Amino acid sequence: MALTQVSSNKCAGGYQKVFEHDSLELQCKMKFAVYLPPKAESDKCPVFYWLSGLTCTEQNFITKAGAQQAAADNGIIIVAPDTSPRGCGIEGEDESWDFGTGAGFYVDATQEPWTTNYRMYSYITDELPKLINNNFAADPDRMSISGHSMGGHGALVCTLRNPGKYKAVSAFAPICNPIQCPWGQKAFAGYLGADKSTWEAYDATALAASYEGPKLDILIDQGGDDQFLSSSQLLPDHLIAACSAKKIPVVFRRQPGYDHSYFFIYSFMSDHIKHHAKYLNA
Repeated sequence: MALTQVSSNKCAGGYQKVFEHDSLELQCKMKFAVYLPPKAESDKCPVFYWLSGLTCTEQNFITKAGAQQAAADNGIIIVAPDTSPRGCGIEGEDESWDFGTGAGFYVDATQEPWTTNYRMYSYITDELPKLINNNFAADPDRMSISGHSMGGHGALVCTLRNPGKYKAVSAFAPICNPIQCPWGQKAFAGYLGADKSTWEAYDATALAASYEGPKLDILIDQGGDDQFLSSSQLLPDHLIAACSAKKIPVVFRRQPGYDHSYFFIYSFMSDHIKHHAKYLNA
Protein backbone atom coordinates (compact mmCIF):
# COMPACT_ATOMS: atom_id res chain seq x y z
CA MET A 1 0.00 0.00 0.00
CA ALA A 2 1.59 3.26 -1.16
CA LEU A 3 2.11 6.02 1.39
CA THR A 4 2.43 9.67 0.44
CA GLN A 5 4.31 11.87 2.90
CA VAL A 6 2.35 15.05 3.62
CA SER A 7 4.71 16.63 6.15
CA SER A 8 7.85 15.94 8.19
CA ASN A 9 9.19 17.97 11.11
CA LYS A 10 12.19 17.27 13.32
CA CYS A 11 10.90 16.96 16.90
CA ALA A 12 12.49 15.82 20.17
CA GLY A 13 15.37 14.28 18.25
CA GLY A 14 13.07 12.25 16.02
CA TYR A 15 10.54 13.12 13.34
CA GLN A 16 6.85 14.00 13.44
CA LYS A 17 5.41 12.98 10.10
CA VAL A 18 1.99 12.85 8.45
CA PHE A 19 1.14 10.42 5.65
CA GLU A 20 -1.81 9.88 3.34
CA HIS A 21 -2.93 6.60 1.81
CA ASP A 22 -5.86 4.98 0.05
CA SER A 23 -7.71 2.93 2.67
CA LEU A 24 -9.20 -0.39 1.59
CA GLU A 25 -11.46 -0.57 4.66
CA LEU A 26 -12.78 2.99 4.39
CA GLN A 27 -12.72 3.34 0.59
CA CYS A 28 -11.28 6.85 0.75
CA LYS A 29 -8.00 8.70 1.26
CA MET A 30 -6.94 8.76 4.91
CA LYS A 31 -4.25 10.66 6.78
CA PHE A 32 -2.41 9.50 9.86
CA ALA A 33 0.36 11.03 11.93
CA VAL A 34 3.40 9.03 13.04
CA TYR A 35 6.08 10.11 15.47
CA LEU A 36 9.36 8.27 14.90
CA PRO A 37 11.68 8.49 17.93
CA PRO A 38 15.48 8.61 17.44
CA LYS A 39 15.66 4.91 18.36
CA ALA A 40 13.61 4.01 15.25
CA GLU A 41 16.62 4.88 13.06
CA SER A 42 18.45 1.79 14.35
CA ASP A 43 15.96 -0.53 16.10
CA LYS A 44 12.41 -1.77 15.92
CA CYS A 45 10.23 0.13 18.39
CA PRO A 46 6.88 -0.54 20.07
CA VAL A 47 3.87 1.41 18.82
CA PHE A 48 1.45 3.51 20.86
CA TYR A 49 -1.82 4.13 18.99
CA TRP A 50 -3.73 7.28 19.89
CA LEU A 51 -7.44 7.67 19.04
CA SER A 52 -8.79 11.20 19.07
CA GLY A 53 -12.22 12.51 19.99
CA LEU A 54 -15.19 14.09 18.23
CA THR A 55 -14.40 16.69 15.52
CA CYS A 56 -10.65 15.94 15.64
CA THR A 57 -8.23 15.05 12.86
CA GLU A 58 -4.72 13.60 13.10
CA GLN A 59 -3.49 17.13 13.83
CA ASN A 60 -4.99 17.77 17.27
CA PHE A 61 -2.88 15.27 19.15
CA ILE A 62 0.44 15.99 17.46
CA THR A 63 0.18 19.77 17.93
CA LYS A 64 -1.41 19.93 21.40
CA ALA A 65 -0.66 16.84 23.53
CA GLY A 66 3.10 17.28 23.90
CA ALA A 67 3.74 13.54 23.73
CA GLN A 68 6.81 13.54 21.49
CA GLN A 69 9.52 14.08 24.12
CA ALA A 70 8.24 11.27 26.36
CA ALA A 71 7.94 9.02 23.31
CA ALA A 72 11.52 9.86 22.30
CA ASP A 73 12.79 9.18 25.83
CA ASN A 74 11.11 5.77 25.90
CA GLY A 75 11.77 4.73 22.28
CA ILE A 76 8.08 4.55 21.35
CA ILE A 77 6.50 5.21 17.94
CA ILE A 78 3.19 7.10 18.18
CA VAL A 79 0.51 6.65 15.53
CA ALA A 80 -2.45 9.05 15.51
CA PRO A 81 -5.06 8.37 12.81
CA ASP A 82 -7.98 10.53 11.76
CA THR A 83 -11.35 10.04 13.49
CA SER A 84 -13.50 9.11 10.49
CA PRO A 85 -13.54 8.69 6.72
CA ARG A 86 -13.70 12.02 4.88
CA GLY A 87 -15.13 13.28 1.62
CA CYS A 88 -17.18 10.17 0.90
CA GLY A 89 -20.14 12.09 -0.49
CA ILE A 90 -22.62 10.45 1.86
CA GLU A 91 -25.78 12.50 2.33
CA GLY A 92 -25.80 13.90 5.87
CA GLU A 93 -22.14 13.17 6.68
CA ASP A 94 -21.38 16.84 7.42
CA GLU A 95 -24.67 17.85 9.06
CA SER A 96 -23.65 17.50 12.72
CA TRP A 97 -20.42 17.52 14.75
CA ASP A 98 -21.24 14.34 16.70
CA PHE A 99 -22.18 12.04 13.80
CA GLY A 100 -20.60 11.42 10.39
CA THR A 101 -17.40 13.31 9.52
CA GLY A 102 -15.08 13.54 12.53
CA ALA A 103 -17.31 11.18 14.49
CA GLY A 104 -16.68 7.63 13.31
CA PHE A 105 -16.99 6.26 16.88
CA TYR A 106 -14.55 3.44 16.02
CA VAL A 107 -17.31 1.06 14.92
CA ASP A 108 -17.93 -0.93 11.74
CA ALA A 109 -21.28 0.42 10.54
CA THR A 110 -23.97 -2.06 9.57
CA GLN A 111 -26.57 0.46 8.36
CA GLU A 112 -26.84 2.16 4.99
CA PRO A 113 -25.52 4.53 3.78
CA TRP A 114 -22.60 4.17 6.23
CA THR A 115 -21.57 0.51 5.73
CA THR A 116 -19.13 0.99 2.84
CA ASN A 117 -16.97 3.69 4.40
CA TYR A 118 -17.58 3.85 8.14
CA ARG A 119 -15.44 0.92 9.22
CA MET A 120 -13.13 2.61 11.70
CA TYR A 121 -12.97 -0.40 14.03
CA SER A 122 -11.46 -2.62 11.34
CA TYR A 123 -9.26 0.22 10.12
CA ILE A 124 -7.77 0.76 13.60
CA THR A 125 -7.40 -2.89 14.61
CA ASP A 126 -6.37 -4.41 11.28
CA GLU A 127 -5.54 -2.23 8.28
CA LEU A 128 -3.59 0.53 10.04
CA PRO A 129 -1.33 -1.76 12.15
CA LYS A 130 -0.42 -3.75 9.02
CA LEU A 131 0.42 -0.51 7.24
CA ILE A 132 2.58 0.69 10.13
CA ASN A 133 4.36 -2.65 10.55
CA ASN A 134 5.14 -2.86 6.83
CA ASN A 135 6.43 0.69 6.42
CA PHE A 136 8.16 1.69 9.66
CA ALA A 137 10.56 0.26 12.25
CA ALA A 138 7.66 -1.10 14.30
CA ASP A 139 7.72 -4.22 16.46
CA PRO A 140 4.42 -5.95 15.56
CA ASP A 141 4.37 -7.81 18.89
CA ARG A 142 4.48 -4.66 21.00
CA MET A 143 1.55 -2.30 20.57
CA SER A 144 -0.64 -0.35 22.95
CA ILE A 145 -3.57 2.04 22.64
CA SER A 146 -4.97 5.16 24.24
CA GLY A 147 -7.38 7.95 23.40
CA HIS A 148 -9.56 10.84 24.48
CA SER A 149 -13.33 10.99 24.84
CA MET A 150 -14.74 9.16 21.77
CA GLY A 151 -11.17 7.95 21.25
CA GLY A 152 -10.94 6.73 24.84
CA HIS A 153 -14.07 4.72 24.11
CA GLY A 154 -12.36 3.37 20.99
CA ALA A 155 -9.18 2.43 22.86
CA LEU A 156 -11.07 0.56 25.56
CA VAL A 157 -13.29 -1.25 23.03
CA CYS A 158 -10.35 -2.31 20.85
CA THR A 159 -8.55 -3.67 23.92
CA LEU A 160 -11.49 -5.48 25.47
CA ARG A 161 -12.56 -7.04 22.15
CA ASN A 162 -9.05 -8.29 21.35
CA PRO A 163 -7.58 -9.89 24.49
CA GLY A 164 -3.79 -9.85 24.39
CA LYS A 165 -3.50 -7.68 21.25
CA TYR A 166 -2.49 -4.55 23.14
CA LYS A 167 0.18 -4.60 25.86
CA ALA A 168 -1.34 -1.59 27.62
CA VAL A 169 -4.41 0.67 27.51
CA SER A 170 -5.26 4.05 28.92
CA ALA A 171 -7.78 6.83 28.32
CA PHE A 172 -8.51 10.46 28.99
CA ALA A 173 -12.18 11.23 29.81
CA PRO A 174 -13.48 8.23 27.81
CA ILE A 175 -17.10 7.67 26.82
CA CYS A 176 -17.39 4.59 29.02
CA ASN A 177 -20.97 3.45 28.47
CA PRO A 178 -22.14 4.77 25.09
CA ILE A 179 -25.36 2.75 25.02
CA GLN A 180 -26.45 4.80 28.03
CA CYS A 181 -25.44 8.31 26.90
CA PRO A 182 -26.82 10.72 24.27
CA TRP A 183 -23.66 10.78 22.12
CA GLY A 184 -23.48 7.00 21.95
CA GLN A 185 -27.18 6.48 21.42
CA LYS A 186 -27.22 8.88 18.45
CA ALA A 187 -24.12 7.35 16.86
CA PHE A 188 -25.05 3.71 17.46
CA ALA A 189 -28.60 4.15 16.20
CA GLY A 190 -27.23 5.66 13.00
CA TYR A 191 -24.32 3.30 12.40
CA LEU A 192 -25.59 0.07 13.97
CA GLY A 193 -29.39 0.31 13.75
CA ALA A 194 -32.30 -0.06 16.14
CA ASP A 195 -31.36 -3.46 17.60
CA LYS A 196 -29.63 -2.36 20.79
CA SER A 197 -28.25 -5.84 21.46
CA THR A 198 -25.74 -5.18 18.65
CA TRP A 199 -24.54 -2.03 20.42
CA GLU A 200 -22.92 -3.93 23.27
CA ALA A 201 -20.06 -5.05 21.00
CA TYR A 202 -18.86 -1.43 21.05
CA ASP A 203 -19.57 -0.54 24.68
CA ALA A 204 -16.62 -0.74 27.09
CA THR A 205 -18.83 -1.26 30.14
CA ALA A 206 -20.69 -4.17 28.51
CA LEU A 207 -17.44 -5.65 27.19
CA ALA A 208 -15.72 -5.39 30.59
CA ALA A 209 -18.62 -7.25 32.18
CA SER A 210 -17.97 -10.24 29.90
CA TYR A 211 -14.16 -9.94 29.55
CA GLU A 212 -12.18 -13.17 29.66
CA GLY A 213 -8.57 -12.61 28.78
CA PRO A 214 -5.08 -11.68 29.96
CA LYS A 215 -4.77 -9.37 32.94
CA LEU A 216 -5.35 -5.71 32.10
CA ASP A 217 -4.07 -2.63 33.89
CA ILE A 218 -6.27 0.28 32.83
CA LEU A 219 -5.28 3.88 33.51
CA ILE A 220 -7.98 6.56 33.19
CA ASP A 221 -7.63 10.27 33.86
CA GLN A 222 -10.80 12.34 34.17
CA GLY A 223 -11.05 16.09 34.61
CA GLY A 224 -13.11 17.05 37.65
CA ASP A 225 -14.57 20.12 35.90
CA ASP A 226 -15.33 18.31 32.62
CA GLN A 227 -18.71 19.56 31.39
CA PHE A 228 -19.36 16.25 29.67
CA LEU A 229 -18.83 14.35 32.93
CA SER A 230 -21.52 16.44 34.62
CA SER A 231 -23.87 16.04 31.63
CA SER A 232 -23.64 12.22 31.87
CA GLN A 233 -21.94 11.66 28.52
CA LEU A 234 -18.92 9.83 29.97
CA LEU A 235 -20.28 7.64 32.83
CA PRO A 236 -16.95 6.33 34.19
CA ASP A 237 -18.63 4.96 37.33
CA HIS A 238 -20.43 2.39 35.14
CA LEU A 239 -17.14 1.07 33.72
CA ILE A 240 -15.42 1.07 37.10
CA ALA A 241 -18.27 -1.01 38.58
CA ALA A 242 -18.10 -3.51 35.69
CA CYS A 243 -14.32 -3.81 36.01
CA SER A 244 -14.55 -4.22 39.78
CA ALA A 245 -17.00 -7.08 39.37
CA LYS A 246 -14.59 -8.83 36.98
CA LYS A 247 -11.52 -7.94 39.10
CA ILE A 248 -10.02 -5.90 36.23
CA PRO A 249 -7.61 -3.36 37.79
CA VAL A 250 -8.46 0.26 36.98
CA VAL A 251 -6.47 3.25 38.17
CA PHE A 252 -9.05 6.05 37.90
CA ARG A 253 -7.68 9.50 38.66
CA ARG A 254 -10.13 12.36 39.00
CA GLN A 255 -8.09 15.51 38.39
CA PRO A 256 -9.63 18.51 40.18
CA GLY A 257 -10.17 21.65 38.12
CA TYR A 258 -9.38 20.14 34.71
CA ASP A 259 -11.84 20.25 31.80
CA HIS A 260 -12.29 18.13 28.64
CA SER A 261 -9.67 19.94 26.54
CA TYR A 262 -6.15 19.22 25.34
CA PHE A 263 -4.86 21.42 28.18
CA PHE A 264 -5.97 18.54 30.41
CA ILE A 265 -4.41 15.90 28.14
CA TYR A 266 -1.12 17.81 27.94
CA SER A 267 -0.95 17.96 31.74
CA PHE A 268 -0.92 14.17 32.20
CA MET A 269 0.33 12.85 28.87
CA SER A 270 3.78 11.93 30.13
CA ASP A 271 2.20 9.79 32.88
CA HIS A 272 0.34 7.84 30.21
CA ILE A 273 3.43 7.35 28.04
CA LYS A 274 5.27 6.03 31.12
CA HIS A 275 2.35 3.69 31.90
CA HIS A 276 2.54 2.28 28.37
CA ALA A 277 6.35 2.12 28.37
CA LYS A 278 6.26 -0.09 31.47
CA TYR A 279 4.50 -2.78 29.44
CA LEU A 280 5.83 -2.04 25.95
CA ASN A 281 9.45 -2.12 27.06
CA ALA A 282 9.13 -4.94 29.59
